[in-house]
Amino acid sequence: MQKAIIGKKIGMTQIFDEKGNVIPVTVVEAGPCVVAQIKTVENDGYEAIQLGFGDVKLKIQNGTGKGKRVRSDKFKDQPVNITMPLLGHFKKADVAPKRTLREFRVADISAYSVGDIVKADAFAEGDKIDVTGKSKGKGYAGVIKRWNFQRLKETHGSGPVARHGGSMGACSTPSRVWKGKKMAGHLGAERVTVQNLQVVKIDAENNLIAIKGAVPGPNGGTVTIRDSVKA
Repeated sequence: MQKAIIGKKIGMTQIFDEKGNVIPVTVVEAGPCVVAQIKTVENDGYEAIQLGFGDVKLKIQNGTGKGKRVRSDKFKDQPVNITMPLLGHFKKADVAPKRTLREFRVADISAYSVGDIVKADAFAEGDKIDVTGKSKGKGYAGVIKRWNFQRLKETHGSGPVARHGGSMGACSTPSRVWKGKKMAGHLGAERVTVQNLQVVKIDAENNLIAIKGAVPGPNGGTVTIRDSVKA
């Protein structure tokens, strides 16, 4: 992987190409991100960069869990709403505190330095990318909505409902429900990656990237964009 960035999903719209064809796109506010840490084989056992994205408010949590307003010389004019250990992490890197931190294993960490700013223009139109986000949570769902089960017959004694999961397995062997059995339960709110999407347009001035198709998560959700592993 050569390029990566953190962003916020703005929403979907459509744009037109030179031939007048409609292209459905998802607009992502990508960056600016700051390099908060560089991990090396000598210190951490692997190579990666850590990017920070999004500002936070002026409030630091103390050990009791109650909000405590703390001023420091380095960050006295900057908004912080993070724990003291994270504040020390940002102080060590000499960067402003950020709301979101993500790690990316890039091919060449020597191209980055702590404090560097990564913007949307790191990508170009036509790039193939993978986008990762947290899918929309849909709460408790039955097997039809969650796993696309078929309905049962509505006659000959299969009632009183036709939307349940049916048999859970044999009674004598193995006398239990197998682990991983598809059943009703919580749907969504999980990490999802959509691969081989295409960058359609870049607005470097406003840090916006238009991506062809849909990406995971609700509007306002945090997403990560990186080079496609299958391109």
